[in-house]
Amino acid sequence: MPLLTVQNLKVHFPIRGGILLTAKGAVKAVDGVDLVIHPGETLGLVGESGCGKSTTGKAIVRLIEPTAGKIEFEGRDLATLSRRALKPVRRHVQMIFQDPAESLNARHSVGNILEEPFIIHKLGAPDERRRRVRELLDRVGLPRSAADRFPFEFSGGQRQRIGIARSIALNPKLVICDEPVSALDVSIQSQVLNLLLDLQRELSLSYLFIAHDLAVVRHISDRIAVMYLGRIVEQADADEIHRGPRHPYTRALISAIPEPDPRRQSNRIVLKGDVPSPINPPPGCPFHPRCPRATDRCRVDAPALRPAAAGRAGHLVSCHYDL
Repeated sequence: MPLLTVQNLKVHFPIRGGILLTAKGAVKAVDGVDLVIHPGETLGLVGESGCGKSTTGKAIVRLIEPTAGKIEFEGRDLATLSRRALKPVRRHVQMIFQDPAESLNARHSVGNILEEPFIIHKLGAPDERRRRVRELLDRVGLPRSAADRFPFEFSGGQRQRIGIARSIALNPKLVICDEPVSALDVSIQSQVLNLLLDLQRELSLSYLFIAHDLAVVRHISDRIAVMYLGRIVEQADADEIHRGPRHPYTRALISAIPEPDPRRQSNRIVLKGDVPSPINPPPGCPFHPRCPRATDRCRVDAPALRPAAAGRAGHLVSCHYDL
């Protein structure tokens, strides 16, 4: 049974103007996303900045209200739950934010930050909560003395460890990782990624790992979904999507991964033009203005996400001319 099933998720932000602030249009940040995550699995969600990755993650945890679609977690549709009914579910669906400096309250000590989830959900006596805080610090590789210090006293990597500790405090089943390493130095990124992998094995966690770096996503993900202009254009196992990408956009992303061996020639695919505006997305295939293989059909007919012509089961691609 899937842990999380997202069907036709849409998040549209209205554009208002005039004296009465009437709606004059909408920013279609997420425009019909389907995702499935199984227990213990990591699904990587990758794409250029502005494609709707982070909005998708925040909509799943209802930090942003979805415009339409279903978000089923263990059979319950989170999109239809009231705030009160959603509160107990939040124990099982947590989030790690991109910028640890902004996501941690600078006026609270680390101990107070990590104790807050237990207080909100009324779990444990004060002594037990403080014991759990010490255990969380041990688990993410920070000294117990960190509980008495404030977030600004730590490096970026250490602050992200605090954010990770907060996300696992209530023993969740699913963690939304919103670009958790993009703000860190390369040398620190690997440490944080390895910590996430260790925690996944210890706690049987499932991850939705959002990033724009395909190399990072491949390291941690079981499957990868590629997103463009609010839609999923390809989805497959992590290794298969690197060995045999089917969508032209996925091929361009993979070609942009730096080659560590200077003796090997890079076959970089450079896309022409800019990403279209989500306020006025192009008709037909959203990628056709930049696609080197676009035809007249692509300009009027939006391709469905369907099984790839040549690939393993579960390899999906949204392209009329499956390469």
